[in-house]
Amino acid sequence: MSAEPPNPSEDSLAQRMAGLGVREEDLEESFVRSGGHGGQNVNKVATCVMLLHKPTGLSVKCQTTRHQGQNRQLAREQLLAKLEARKRSAAAAERSAREKVRRQKRGRSKAAKRRVLADKAHTAAKKAQRRPGKFD
Repeated sequence: MSAEPPNPSEDSLAQRMAGLGVREEDLEESFVRSGGHGGQNVNKVATCVMLLHKPTGLSVKCQTTRHQGQNRQLAREQLLAKLEARKRSAAAAERSAREKVRRQKRGRSKAAKRRVLADKAHTAAKKAQRRPGKFD
């Protein structure tokens, strides 16, 4: 009895899962019959894999191939891709919020201050012309 050699794609999948903090216990897996092409195999065998990640509520349905084992691996890869995308978007949103606060707190440049003062002086001059003179 010799043990099967580990599959490199399964190893990389396990590493990705560990990197994202996803455990097998967090996944709820169910099998249903696929639809579409495939003939009798599709109608008889439950090859479609549905995965639910309990902590986040993300779910994935995979019926790409006619083999349940391949669909299981593909479903896990799709779920990890969704989790990574969610993590990236959250990090990007946090980064943009920090940048927005930084821009708001940043002081004006000297040139901008000069422009603001010049605009104020121009507006004051226009208003001064509207005022009635002393001898009107």
